[in-house]
Amino acid sequence: MFRIWGKEFHNNHLLKDLVICNDDPGLNRTRKVFQALEEICVAFDLSVPIWLDSTIEDFKRHSKCRFTADSFIEQIDFDFLELQVIEED
Repeated sequence: MFRIWGKEFHNNHLLKDLVICNDDPGLNRTRKVFQALEEICVAFDLSVPIWLDSTIEDFKRHSKCRFTADSFIEQIDFDFLELQVIEED
């Protein structure tokens, strides 16, 4: 089971959160992360953010990353969107 937790924060307060589960053995880790991010963005009514180099490095290093306003094309009304892998196969 692969589970990823998406959280939306504003002023260090959790506004929304959602856990996405994926147990498809045909997908690699990267595809599972991208699919989960898309599902979280649809649920939170957001555009899918851009993966900046610093975001990629944080995710590789800690299995956790933050998407700030720089990662979104449109204006956002929160401080950051955080992704965290909470369970991996």
